[in-house]
Amino acid sequence: MRIATMATGGIGGFLAVKLALAGHSVATIARGAHLAAIRENGLRLDSATGSETAHPDIATDRPEDVGPVDAVLFGVKGDALEDAARACLPMLGPETLVVPFLNGVEASDRLIRILPEHNVGNGVARVSTTIFTPGVITQTGAFHSFIFAERDSRPSARVDALRAAINDAGSSAPQTDDVVKELWSKFVLFSALSGVTAAGRCTVGELRDTPELEALFKRALSETAGIGRALGVALDDDIEEQVWASMLSFPAQGRASTAIDIEHGRPLEIDWVSGAAARLAAQAGVDAPVNAALYAILLPHKQGR
Repeated sequence: MRIATMATGGIGGFLAVKLALAGHSVATIARGAHLAAIRENGLRLDSATGSETAHPDIATDRPEDVGPVDAVLFGVKGDALEDAARACLPMLGPETLVVPFLNGVEASDRLIRILPEHNVGNGVARVSTTIFTPGVITQTGAFHSFIFAERDSRPSARVDALRAAINDAGSSAPQTDDVVKELWSKFVLFSALSGVTAAGRCTVGELRDTPELEALFKRALSETAGIGRALGVALDDDIEEQVWASMLSFPAQGRASTAIDIEHGRPLEIDWVSGAAARLAAQAGVDAPVNAALYAILLPHKQGR
């Protein structure tokens, strides 16, 4: 397949390395020092199992130089979605599939305001990765699952082809008949984890060991699950218990990316996490006071230092 990563951050970089090493033609969209390092040394993925380096067929900051591709793996920060989506237009052919892997639950709906709806799918990434240094992606934890589908979850040849490519490359792309449920299942976890670890400047271990933080976390995830159900999402009846059980297996030093961003003075994508939970609650006609409070606490740091 001919695949582009837009952009080549933690998620895009992970998949770019795996797919390029599996023999697919990969174009990495990046910029600045990260792009220069990819061009000079290739793109390296470091994980607990070792290091892998791939040399993409194209490394550029000009999507118009890439041309139409079979799939665009779209992984940018929420606030960058509009500009990145417009930049994707030269890479779209009639059957190009754009799969958003962003935090939150609104990316696909936001993309169809800019891109042809026929080109847009929906997806959720379950992987912990970051740009460690320019040209180097670091994965923490052993999990790496990418669940995606057409927006209405109907079967399609292009989804099957991309799923097979990712599975054959050594990662995991399981089938789903309800991609919206998968997206919200992660959002129930991530909105609570993001809000609490960022506002509390705490780790997962501290959250688990502090009864007040545990109670706050559980209230936040219960709120978000209630929002999803009010909007018609078919969440499991015990999703709250599932999320807490998964938290017990997380590394004690783990934190949400929002907590890491606030520590380093980076802009926060809270409008699409805690802010989205509060906004979608109002849309659904339910209350979400914990998510609204977490959003308010983090707002002064939204633009970074």
